[in-house]
Amino acid sequence: MTIERISCAPDSGNTEGINEDLVAVFETDGVLDLLVLDGATSVADQDYVDARIGDVAWFVQAFAGQLGHAIDAARSQADSVRLAVQAVRRAYADKTAGRTVPLYAHPLAAMTWLRIHHGSGQTEVSLYCLGDCKAFAIDADGRVTDLDPYENPFETVVQDAVAQLNAQGVVDPVLRRQRLLPMLRARRETQHASPCPTVLCLAPQGEFGARATSVRLAPGAAVLAMSDGFYRLADPYGVMTRDELARRCRAEGLDRLMRELRAFETARAGGGAVAVKNADDASAIMWTPPAPNNDGRERAAPTAEDQS
Repeated sequence: MTIERISCAPDSGNTEGINEDLVAVFETDGVLDLLVLDGATSVADQDYVDARIGDVAWFVQAFAGQLGHAIDAARSQADSVRLAVQAVRRAYADKTAGRTVPLYAHPLAAMTWLRIHHGSGQTEVSLYCLGDCKAFAIDADGRVTDLDPYENPFETVVQDAVAQLNAQGVVDPVLRRQRLLPMLRARRETQHASPCPTVLCLAPQGEFGARATSVRLAPGAAVLAMSDGFYRLADPYGVMTRDELARRCRAEGLDRLMRELRAFETARAGGGAVAVKNADDASAIMWTPPAPNNDGRERAAPTAEDQS
């Protein structure tokens, strides 16, 4: 099999080069877990936990680390997430002891977790999804299946607000963010206070409202997950369709598409914005099954890390 992954901050718009996305791979007792985390950019005036990398990057890194400890092939994905969040919440409370942190300043993230069971030519994927990352299967013949068909309704609200600011001549990213800040903060407070949060947060008021499902894939199908920053090539930029993006990732590799994304963003710098940020952290991870031998049995292949 081959596992390819990529994650980076934008070339511009983030002077510290801090990446609030994260991709990770865990393997336990023959079960392969692929994780994509997309930290939501802070709407606070300061960081309360980590002044060097920021609270959001701290959160996704701390969660991924704790999830690695919590994962067990016999434990459900929901239970593993619950254990990891509890550990991160304790660490956050220790680091913020004695300080008052506004609710909107608490970090949160989108997450897509793909658990792959593969053997004897059969592949089953269990998905646990919070927020608006993307997940696809790409068959050997190029057919693309959306494994988690979800559209973030708030994204339309944001895009409409940004369009109104563009029409008013507000194109400076800093000023645009200031104008949008009250709306963004109110949204964060609603997410944190939800009795069934649909994003990964520190202190859920009830069970996470994750989209959890299992699907059996066609023989030879690859699995691809990405953050919405990487998905910008399809929406909102419209450089290619969703299916073209997925097929090209499998055929050409993630690095090629990342370079195309950043080149497009550089070329359009100064044009009308379509989101709060002109460019975003972008991440993707792809699993491709072993190629079959002539006798139909699978032939082992090195991981992308082994090939580098």
